[in-house]
Amino acid sequence: MNSVVRNILAVVIGWFGGSAINMALVNLGHSILPIPGVDPTDMQALGEVLPTLDFKYFVFPFLAHALGTLTGAFIASWIATKHKMKFAIGIGILFLIGGVIVNYMLPGPTCFAITDILLAYLPMAWLGGKIGSKLSTRQKMM
Repeated sequence: MNSVVRNILAVVIGWFGGSAINMALVNLGHSILPIPGVDPTDMQALGEVLPTLDFKYFVFPFLAHALGTLTGAFIASWIATKHKMKFAIGIGILFLIGGVIVNYMLPGPTCFAITDILLAYLPMAWLGGKIGSKLSTRQKMM
């Protein structure tokens, strides 16, 4: 397969794969810990209640952001032909931009926003890139 096509696929599949994990974990969080009296699809209601919620309601969103980014970066790094870490970090930057936008649109506690932005995106992208690169290299050796 052409390396340019493969690298484009790495980004697209990494982004969609990470997004699927993200949404699955957000939905799982809403089913395990529903916010009393709030429809999770009503962004205005969520925006009003988020600053008042306990810590437990932010565990699944953080895991969704971190594991979604990790998965997307892993996939991109694993598929990319060269510069695997650059592709992984690129996915992390895409997810970081989304995270900043969501934290702006749905402001929660400041400590969550800071933790989310500092730990859920670029560090997870780096880790996903390392894992994907290592597994990709091992697969070529076999």
